[in-house]
Amino acid sequence: MRYFLPLIVGCALLGFWEFYVAYAEIPKFVLPPPSAIGAALVNNFAGLIDASLVTLRITGFAFFWAMVSGLGLAVIFTRARAVELAFYPYVVTLQVTPVVAIAPLILIWVGFDNVETAMVIIAWIVAFFPVLTNSVQGLRSIDGQLHDLMTLSRANSWQRLLYLEIPAALPAILTGAKISAGLALIGAVVAEFVAGSGASTGLAWRIIEAGNRLEIATMFAALFLLSVLGIGIFYLLSFIEWLALRRWHESFQD
Repeated sequence: MRYFLPLIVGCALLGFWEFYVAYAEIPKFVLPPPSAIGAALVNNFAGLIDASLVTLRITGFAFFWAMVSGLGLAVIFTRARAVELAFYPYVVTLQVTPVVAIAPLILIWVGFDNVETAMVIIAWIVAFFPVLTNSVQGLRSIDGQLHDLMTLSRANSWQRLLYLEIPAALPAILTGAKISAGLALIGAVVAEFVAGSGASTGLAWRIIEAGNRLEIATMFAALFLLSVLGIGIFYLLSFIEWLALRRWHESFQD
């Protein structure tokens, strides 16, 4: 039932969509029916898949660096309070600044010969903050008695980090990772929009290109693939979370 009910609702919505477009005689360049979108997906499948791989590559690199930098900085912040007080306001400033406003500057600074690197940086800015905040929260919420136990065991700083802090903070870290992965995809799309013609070959540019040609069905097909990418990334990380926590975390116990 968990998967059957959403499938029924989805099929019903698609059926209503197909019926309403035909009944209201809505032009296909305004709102194409699902059948036209499916045909556009089949006819442009190779090009859309290639574009999907470009977007996925940018998303993957941005997410990787968001995890590395966010977790690394979280460890530093929880180890050195003065460092956190000094740098956290700038981290927040970077997060709340609209990425669309600074994306052209990043493209100029990095150079148009390195457009993909610039797009990864733009997506990284969007994806970085959830990893940092969730990791800091997880590392700071560890039971003090466990720290006392590590002290009695004469554990050094690295042993505390590897055998206590990271395992105990893992639920919060993985929650941040799921949020960050979705934001990395959004950041990749924004970066592709900003990069413009000839510089990006991802799904976002295919959407712009199709819109300029009034190929609305192709636009919807590209949007569908973007949704599939986002859902796939979310469920992949959810599966990793389940593998990592199912044996001991209470949220996965029956």
